Amino acid sequence: MASSAGISFAQAAQKEQKKAELVSVQVEGQVILKIAKHCREHASGSSVVTGQLLGLDVGQTLEVTDCFPFPGNVGDEEAETSNEGEGYQLEMMRCLREVNVDNNMVGWYQSTVSGSYQVVEIIETFVNYLENLDRCICMVYDTLAAASGGLGLKAVRLTEAFVKAFREGTLTVEKVRTSNLSWQSIFQEIPITVHNTPLAVALAAAITPVAHLSARDAARLTLASAPVLERNVEFLNDCLDDNTTRRTAGEEMLGEEPPEGMFKPPPEPSALDGMLLLKQMTSYCDAVGSTSAQAIQRLVIAEGLQRRP
Repeated sequence: MASSAGISFAQAAQKEQKKAELVSVQVEGQVILKIAKHCREHASGSSVVTGQLLGLDVGQTLEVTDCFPFPGNVGDEEAETSNEGEGYQLEMMRCLREVNVDNNMVGWYQSTVSGSYQVVEIIETFVNYLENLDRCICMVYDTLAAASGGLGLKAVRLTEAFVKAFREGTLTVEKVRTSNLSWQSIFQEIPITVHNTPLAVALAAAITPVAHLSARDAARLTLASAPVLERNVEFLNDCLDDNTTRRTAGEEMLGEEPPEGMFKPPPEPSALDGMLLLKQMTSYCDAVGSTSAQAIQRLVIAEGLQRRP
């Protein structure tokens, strides 16, 4: 009986050590406001702003209850900034502990434009965090998507298969093939749920919605589009027109693949760089498609309003 009890206890202890799979990220409303304020005020162009995420790891949910920004931008006087950042982070954690606020690190946040965050640096940062945190996330705030009226916030993490292959050394084409990796299996997006305090929910319910059409509502129907959208749509139209002309002339249409023998085979590049570039291109295409859909919807709505008697 003692032996069976000991075995069952060991099995139970081993079972408790296995953490459940991360399914969702619960973010407090004030955290989203802090991230948006920091990124909008300090992120510009190619500069990236970052900050620390604090919270609790509860079962299948990672709760993000607070955050604070890091001083300076990534890459500015790297050695000196790193030392100052570590001291600042320790001081902030001490202050939060004194006021009884959650001071457990669960990841970090950073600003981005479309898919520009998908670079080698973010992977190295993830690997450094994973040395002490089994389940850390990066919350990415897309300033361009937020300016277009969307939330612009997503939570991402590295897949376990990619982390295992990355830690083994350089990612060659053969290693990527044997590990069954692709550009789609680098990052994993975790669904986000927004949580607010009962006081904030009561305040939002007490606010009377505006019944009449405001100037902000009318501005949503503006037909002006971003220059980057116009250029991408022009390129797509040029390709379609070229294929239409060739088809009319009885010639073979151009495919997506370059003609055979057009380019000399280059030396084998890093497989990781190619996978990240594919991931970035996919994010850019998704952004162009989403923005184009919104612009076309505004055109259709404006056309319908003009036809009304």
